Amino acid sequence: MSRHYIIPIFVPHYGCPHDCVFCNQKKITGLSTNVTSIDVKNIIEEHLMTFKSDSTIEVAFYGGSFTAIDINIQKELLAIPHEYKISGRIDGIRLSTRPDSIDENILKNLKDYSVDTIELGVQSLDDFVLYKSGRGHTSEDVYKAAELIKEFGFNLGLQMMIGLPGDTGEKAIDTCKKFIRLSPYCVRIYPTLVIKDTYLEKQFLTGDYFPITFEESIALCSILLMLYSINNIDVIRIGLQPTENIQLGKDVVAGPFHPAFRQIVESNIFRLLLEYYFNINNMDTNNKNLIIDSNSKNISPISGQKSSNIKYFIDRYGFNRIKIYTKEIDINHIGITIDEFYDKINMKLLMISYLKDNSII
Repeated sequence: MSRHYIIPIFVPHYGCPHDCVFCNQKKITGLSTNVTSIDVKNIIEEHLMTFKSDSTIEVAFYGGSFTAIDINIQKELLAIPHEYKISGRIDGIRLSTRPDSIDENILKNLKDYSVDTIELGVQSLDDFVLYKSGRGHTSEDVYKAAELIKEFGFNLGLQMMIGLPGDTGEKAIDTCKKFIRLSPYCVRIYPTLVIKDTYLEKQFLTGDYFPITFEESIALCSILLMLYSINNIDVIRIGLQPTENIQLGKDVVAGPFHPAFRQIVESNIFRLLLEYYFNINNMDTNNKNLIIDSNSKNISPISGQKSSNIKYFIDRYGFNRIKIYTKEIDINHIGITIDEFYDKINMKLLMISYLKDNSII
């Protein structure tokens, strides 16, 4: 099976016209130097030596607003991965940028250098949240940029944040639904963290900003991930990538940080849905044995961190014993056996029912 590798090239603050309240790119990327074409070549070569053959490889420009960089510098940096793509040593090029740094001339240039995917750092589609966060653009800029990107044939990626100043769970869900209507190729979800040396840190220390709690962020991201899942939209990351410094007590001052954030969200979804299933079907569970058949990729989320879901269901529903087995089964299905009872559950259909019953869709 072919593996998918990303070669990340960070361009911190290089070209970014705004300092958003939450952002300190030097802290987030761990780099402070400007990137040159020589750096790009060296980074690509260094990574290529570590990859297995028969892999899908993408070069990704992260960390700043790439298309806000001077056009000649964009060309200089893109020329290197472009050569590698033409020679067949890499398969794709992606970059992240701001919605107000997209126009036809920029996109024509990106086409010339064989860029495949453009991710927009949208964060929210609520104009009040955008204003309070110092984004410097409006929701209308997002819609215009997204339409242009798709017209030019690029893969559209969208990044959202929850817990920004002025944000609420309802606003985040509304942003999610609007993202879905834009039919993106992929989405990233980032709970807002208070990073050192940002304006948000000053607001936090003066009591003018209160981060979303860990429990709130898990509950909200569970809803968001289910909404994207039932609409077949790939969520490629949930939570900021941990690094040596992106840790609580280091550069993360406050906020819902966890190195296994996505796994906790996925485990919470299985807990919510199985509990919902037991309740709506009035299942007799006391002193029964529960067997769950699952695709291997779902074993850990079903079990929960340190078997937390297993412990929860034993305590909550009185199961005598719970076993989870790997089976050749579609990733969107699980099989459950409770003594003589058996059912094969379509998890996406269960998600839809859960979201409807909770007035989310």
